[in-house]
Amino acid sequence: MTTARRRGILAAVTAIVLLAMGTGIAFAAGDALGIRTEPATQMQPAAPVVAVAAEAVAPPEITAVDVPDTVRVNVAMDELLGAVADASERAGAAALTVALADDGPGETADGYTLEGDAAALTIRADTEAGATRGIYDLAAQVRAAQPVTELVGEHAASRLPLRMSDLGAVGVIPDPAEWESGDNYSHASDAFAAVVQPEPPYIDKTALAAAYEDFDGFLRHSLANGINAVAFPGFVEYVTFDDVPGGAVYAEGDDHRDKALALREAFAPFWERADELGVKVFLRTDMLALTGPLERYLVDRFGSLDTENPDFWNVYAAGLDELYDAVPALDGVLIRIGEAGPVYDVGGWDYYSALEVTTVDAVRTMLEALTAQAEASDREVIFRTWSVGVGAVGDMHTNDASYEAVLDGIDSPALIVSTKYTLGDFYTWLPLNHTLEQGAQRRIVEFQSRREFENFGAFPNDLGPQYQAALQQLLAANDRIEGVWVWTQDGGPWRAGPMSLYLKSGFWQLYELNTQLAAALAQDPETDVAEVTTDWARQWFSDDPATVQAIAEAMTLSRDAIAQGMYIEQFADQRVFAIGLEPPPMMWIFEWDILTGDSAVLDVLYAIVRDSAIEAGTDGVDAAIADGAQAVAAVEKMQELVTGTDAATWHSADMRDAFVGTLEYELDTLRLLEAYRAMILHQGEWHDTLSPESHAAWDADRAAYETLAATHLERYEGNLDYPAFNLTAAQLGVDRATRDLTMAWLARGLLVLAIAWVVIGMVAARTRLVARPGAAAARATWIASTRPWRARESTLGMLELDRWLLLVVPAALLVATRAVQTSFLSWTHLAVTIGAWVLFALVLRLFLWRRSPWPVIAAVGGVVMLRCILTLFALSFTGPGGYWFAFWTEPVLRTIYIAVAFALFVWVFVAAGWALAAQVRARRATGFVLAAVGAGLLVPAAAVGALGLEAALTVWNDEMGLLPWGLARILGITTYLEIPDATAWAAAGFGALLLVVGVALALPWSRRRAHRAAETAPADAAR
Repeated sequence: MTTARRRGILAAVTAIVLLAMGTGIAFAAGDALGIRTEPATQMQPAAPVVAVAAEAVAPPEITAVDVPDTVRVNVAMDELLGAVADASERAGAAALTVALADDGPGETADGYTLEGDAAALTIRADTEAGATRGIYDLAAQVRAAQPVTELVGEHAASRLPLRMSDLGAVGVIPDPAEWESGDNYSHASDAFAAVVQPEPPYIDKTALAAAYEDFDGFLRHSLANGINAVAFPGFVEYVTFDDVPGGAVYAEGDDHRDKALALREAFAPFWERADELGVKVFLRTDMLALTGPLERYLVDRFGSLDTENPDFWNVYAAGLDELYDAVPALDGVLIRIGEAGPVYDVGGWDYYSALEVTTVDAVRTMLEALTAQAEASDREVIFRTWSVGVGAVGDMHTNDASYEAVLDGIDSPALIVSTKYTLGDFYTWLPLNHTLEQGAQRRIVEFQSRREFENFGAFPNDLGPQYQAALQQLLAANDRIEGVWVWTQDGGPWRAGPMSLYLKSGFWQLYELNTQLAAALAQDPETDVAEVTTDWARQWFSDDPATVQAIAEAMTLSRDAIAQGMYIEQFADQRVFAIGLEPPPMMWIFEWDILTGDSAVLDVLYAIVRDSAIEAGTDGVDAAIADGAQAVAAVEKMQELVTGTDAATWHSADMRDAFVGTLEYELDTLRLLEAYRAMILHQGEWHDTLSPESHAAWDADRAAYETLAATHLERYEGNLDYPAFNLTAAQLGVDRATRDLTMAWLARGLLVLAIAWVVIGMVAARTRLVARPGAAAARATWIASTRPWRARESTLGMLELDRWLLLVVPAALLVATRAVQTSFLSWTHLAVTIGAWVLFALVLRLFLWRRSPWPVIAAVGGVVMLRCILTLFALSFTGPGGYWFAFWTEPVLRTIYIAVAFALFVWVFVAAGWALAAQVRARRATGFVLAAVGAGLLVPAAAVGALGLEAALTVWNDEMGLLPWGLARILGITTYLEIPDATAWAAAGFGALLLVVGVALALPWSRRRAHRAAETAPADAAR
């Protein structure tokens, strides 16, 4: 067998191996992406109905009171008397008696009986809880302008005894300056920021007194709504850790200890006031909760943050013992393990959280230790299943098997497991969370009043039918459910949306409805939710039956407006899986108020919408666009109903203005979203079908969207009550999309030129073209790229012009291809890519020194040409947008492309080494290539590491638009994708290793060989 044949066979085998490796990588990439869908079983709430709005009934003046003289009863009476005083008029007089039994079944048994008539009412109850509930029910009836005598009769104890809320906006100052930018996505509430000071004595007494009044008002309001527990932020802030097994955590003189004592002394009266009013207090904390000295103590003692070590958790248990001994009013601790980090930390304070409880063993060890402490101290531990994809327990919130793996066998009577009622976060279209139907543990169900993902409660959003259907189904399936947790304010960033703070500022009355609904359903799951909505309308807006009826009817339309206007149903009603996670149903708004413009979300969204037509028998794109119009029509009807009411019938002109204003805001926003959905869906349709009609429709939609976007920003940007959506990411997507057709034509032109160059190279030797300028260079690149062992002979005798064309043509094509691939918008991508190639080339040139560089230039340049042709072909259909569309949505095309692209990429270095081997033999040629590759990897990776991987990826992604723009601003790309921060430095280290190994292989290993190389170099250079 001839040498040429052996080399040809070796090259073919190498190509096959590289293609096989590329195919394996393509399958691995597809598996890592893991993009798939499955049908989701939607909740089936009853259709919303409108309760008949009866005439308002004036309450009687309460002229005689005979009630127990206790703090709880007196506060309840304050609410009742306040409700009567706030009524527009009163009719008659009544006496109220509360007869409280001396011994009852327990503090939480709140059943009561109301006897008497309009002139004399008597509440009989076995417990103080029952007596106060009766008083609060009378107050609610008065505020709803309904006859108090309707309550006469027996009232069973509440179905769910534990009804907890967050802390609302207690301690949060409504400072407009903090909301003006609209892009503060911190999840820290900054509650009590004015109270807690960085220097001794650490507490501002004036601010503390104001916060206490704030808290007392919140408790009174919550009790009137039926709430009897509160989650209070903090834990390690109040602990000195003096009595920890193994020695105190804080050294003598450490101000962390002094701060803990000061904060505990400051907030103990808050907790004691809640206890006095019959409200349980649970300290709400992430785990791990840390301070700098505490983290150092744990690492020094246990070698790391070893959360699977039982002794590790004894440190935290000792802290809880300390707190409960110091403040007996505390009832327990509420723990979350699934979210932590800087987005939740308060700047300037050495109290922070870390995602460290990520394994099944760690969670079980934590719960076993803390529930044992709770049992011994007669307290409770509320554990949230909100693990959001982190670690081995990442799907505990939505996966039955994971829930059992974590919690099976942990049956402490002190443990309560808290879970959101939806199978994911608080989004519409998510199924009911079936994990709430399992487990031997006590359970509570989480609800959110101020729906963070539905514009922070700024739009009307009556969740009554959904809450009722969810709670009734869950209670029928699991008799261990004993409570709810109602979020009145919390969830998501505090200062990125409207400045609506519960009981303080903005139109908080709008989402107060959902708080009242959740509490009422917890007391009685059979509650008439339509009547609750009507009562809410009477309480806050009007006594007039026609006005109340109009508002209630408008609220029945509110869910359809949200579900169709803020979601794309064909996408939202599927369970979508990607990169090992389950993205939420509202991915086109990522998240809260950021209208996304990235290809990953929008291309997959389009594909799911398109495929929905298979089962529905309709055009998925047309149906989705029609849904947007339906949502707009619903808001127009709501607006017609509310504006059609008599302004004189409203309690307050300000309340009417707020309602009318929020509907105008919703209508403007949903019209904007309607145009945007049409634009992105037609854009995907063009990439999918190559239809000129789809491109024309996209262009018309784009013009409509840009007009509406300009109007929306002009009208609402800077508005604290109705803030404009963040359209930055959407505009970046539009900017890229408008270049797609131009880039496609540029790619086609470059593709023709590149193919012409290759064809000339293929045929030049057999035609008279070989004598033409450049033909020899084209021939050399073709030969050297496909048979690199002939690279040296292919460049012999070339003219100077041809030699320079060997370098310039591939280099120019590479730069042009990368520029087109990024739509001339990502200079970062271009700089890193071209910079790496330049470093590769420079290192090779230095190693070659006086040897001829043209053989390796021909080999590398030729393969680069082939690699660029592949990319240009993919770009030539509908530009970079079409390139990425195929990547995200077409597995077969993605696999083929990655396999060939990888094979060609590696072949560059194989060809380079083969071409060099003719000059310096195989070992040194391998060294030259490895060193060049190492340098090309080392420098860019080190630059990225120095800049910071997260920062570098953010800049790159902003320019490329592959992943949601908001991802970096909210969660962090590296955090979300679980990319270690040290990845860039690891790559730099690997590059350095390649460089060192390459240099070692490149050096002459004997004086004889070095002498021979020195003798042959001048002759080689002369060629």
